[in-house]
Amino acid sequence: MSVTTKKKHVERELYEDFSLPQEHQSIVRVLKPCGNNLHQVTTPEGEVFLASMPHKFRKHVWIKRGNYVVTEPIPEGNKVRAEIVRILMKDHIRHIRANNMWPTAFSELCEEERDKLCVAPQDIRVSKDSLSGSDNDDLMKNPNRPRVSYPDSESDSNSDGEDSECDGSEDSKCDGNKGSEYDSNAGSDCETSGDSDKVKK
Repeated sequence: MSVTTKKKHVERELYEDFSLPQEHQSIVRVLKPCGNNLHQVTTPEGEVFLASMPHKFRKHVWIKRGNYVVTEPIPEGNKVRAEIVRILMKDHIRHIRANNMWPTAFSELCEEERDKLCVAPQDIRVSKDSLSGSDNDDLMKNPNRPRVSYPDSESDSNSDGEDSECDGSEDSKCDGNKGSEYDSNAGSDCETSGDSDKVKK
């Protein structure tokens, strides 16, 4: 299985799995990341422990403080007591609430924290077309890229106005007039020099 295919499977599981938590599974809230793919989580009862991120989610999905995940207990675990099996998005939380399986303690949190989503990297976000077989992903435009500003038409009109100053004016100092004056003076100099040579002879 290629890397791209694995990413698509992770994408489908992340966004399309609306299965309800099982009896041996628990919904917990992420408190903070602890490094080495470990996250400190808390249960609805306030119990705090470490949960590990499985390999299939690593480098594909990132979770942050305030996200909700589904965990399974690790019986032999001492410090790391659970493993994350699902990452709950906003639609998943609504589905669980509709089935009256959402913990009451978490329902008391503010709406802003409940609506927080986990952050997935851009390279695994596939559109509906790509899920049906297309490999082309819809990419968002980079908002940090500076906008290119083009000069206004006023600069062009100013350049045209400067050219018009040379048309039809006697005092105009155009290059063409300078060149004609230079040529006429040069011709007169040549004639006087020729006459002076004749006199010397």
